[in-house]
Amino acid sequence: MNKERFQDDLIHWFLAEKRDLPWRRTSDPYQIWVSEIMLQQTRVDAVIPYYKRFIEKFPTIDALASADEQHLLKQWEGLGYYSRARNLQAGVREVAETYGGIVPDDRKSISTLKGVGPYTAGAILSIAYGKPEHAVDGNVMRVLSRILLITEDIARPKTRKIFEEAVTDIISHEDPSSFNQGLMELGALICTPTSPKCLLCPVREHCRAFDEGKERDLPVKTKAKKTKAVQYAMVALHNEGRVLMEQRPDKGLLASMWQFPLIEVTKEPMPHDVEERLSETMQEVVEGAEKIISFKHVFSHLTWEVNGFIARTPDVPAPERMKWVDAAQLEVLPLAGPAQKMKQAIQLKGVIQ
Repeated sequence: MNKERFQDDLIHWFLAEKRDLPWRRTSDPYQIWVSEIMLQQTRVDAVIPYYKRFIEKFPTIDALASADEQHLLKQWEGLGYYSRARNLQAGVREVAETYGGIVPDDRKSISTLKGVGPYTAGAILSIAYGKPEHAVDGNVMRVLSRILLITEDIARPKTRKIFEEAVTDIISHEDPSSFNQGLMELGALICTPTSPKCLLCPVREHCRAFDEGKERDLPVKTKAKKTKAVQYAMVALHNEGRVLMEQRPDKGLLASMWQFPLIEVTKEPMPHDVEERLSETMQEVVEGAEKIISFKHVFSHLTWEVNGFIARTPDVPAPERMKWVDAAQLEVLPLAGPAQKMKQAIQLKGVIQ
């Protein structure tokens, strides 16, 4: 490969064809950091409105560092992978406390921040600070596996090192920001997973896989294991225009988010099962259980199979980590995807307006 020609072809294409995305209108390392965290495992189109609202609410490191966690989670609501938001805030607080509010501009320091892995570190350093640092994600591994004909399995963690070394070898030192973003953009628009648009590729003449007719065989990636399925009954327990909500544990899946009471079951629950289980929890009679929705919610490592119910109970004190809320209060609680689906179902049912 002629490195200089490859760099020139990629960068010229990127500068001419790049999408106009809000995080590309800034060189603020904090705002670029926010965008990179949001873009993890989330489509660009889905991120744009969240990013704009988030930056309006938390325009600076100090604003996010001092934010209430529940307010932060509400702004993240719907993006999923909520640990990203909590880790981002923890990392930002480290910057505020340890680095005087200035995001570090070297890999060793920035990599110590909560939630900042090798890719995020490289993206911030190259895009915000113009440092020739590798930023290797799945997109980049797919592109380079084809261009450089790398046949190692990209699902294996140790393979990433091969690609990091490759980027370090070929990255432009004159414009590392455009180079790294060019690789990302190429993977998003041209060198796509299943049907690469090779005839439109600006670096086709540098691509070894295209030369050998192997572009559709790469990258090599072993299939992930099937996700585990867990069954739940989710119950909107209501009383005179209020519903009972519970807060999830402070650590683990969907930490600190709010949901309708959730009961793990081993088979599809019947209304009397729900009434019996919740009567024990509430230490009061729960009645009128009625199934109103069923859905699946897929996480990265497991699937929730949820049957949603409504049920009635007398006006009794809320158990620990639970509280009664009216419609206005429900609107400000941070709810993850499963609880959002349930909320829409009970609103259609007229349980709470």
